[in-house]
Amino acid sequence: MSDSPAFSITTRNLSLWYAKFQALIDINVEIKHGLITSLIGPSGCGKTTLLRCFNRVNERYGYVSTQGEIKLLGKNIYDPDVALVELRKSVGMVFQRPNPLPISIFENVVFGLRIHNGHSRLTRASLDEAVEKALTEVGLWKDLKDRLNQRATGLQLEQQQKLCIARLLPLKPEIILMDEPCSALDVEGTRGIEELMFALKGRYTIVIVTHNMAQARRTSDECIFMLMGELIEHSRTAELFVNPKDPRTTEYIEGRYG
Repeated sequence: MSDSPAFSITTRNLSLWYAKFQALIDINVEIKHGLITSLIGPSGCGKTTLLRCFNRVNERYGYVSTQGEIKLLGKNIYDPDVALVELRKSVGMVFQRPNPLPISIFENVVFGLRIHNGHSRLTRASLDEAVEKALTEVGLWKDLKDRLNQRATGLQLEQQQKLCIARLLPLKPEIILMDEPCSALDVEGTRGIEELMFALKGRYTIVIVTHNMAQARRTSDECIFMLMGELIEHSRTAELFVNPKDPRTTEYIEGRYG
């Protein structure tokens, strides 16, 4: 496997244990820069665990241990000189349920900037510019520009989730991880988030966990099928759904289990 700049994420022989239970088994994968890559598979197959390896969130739990290597943009994230704060600036994460902070829309967007840069180094003009740019990028500026002082928790769920994405952007991430970002949304909200993913693709590498195979097929350029902690198949999405190479992939996409 190469460490070509074409790949945003590369893993080699990645294994992870929750105490004595092995949740990931020798994962070797290359995730291409600027594409949407979906992780699919039945519940408990390890896809969310793998996603959370990419920003080392799993390590918040004291009983987690890992072996192997993960390179982001060519740098091993387990190297001793890697600061978690800097890693998580480069790798943003969006969760299943929108989680805006119970503060204003404006302060939600600049929250990360304030944490990472300190209040004294940020001018009001720079904050205003960051908010307008981030909300424009996620398609919320027109609707929210006159409501920036309102509490973010009062927004519709789709708007809340878009705001959570906007909150990442001022930190200039390279990669955005999405853990079932539409699971709490209705059909219209799901469509809105999927359209936003398309708009962000290219500027960001997006990795999404989804149980919805129709969503994976609609939105992703490449697809990774996992089963019982192993990576079974990784290919272009159209190829995986139309002409899977592994019979276990066929069984899953035909609904025989999971």
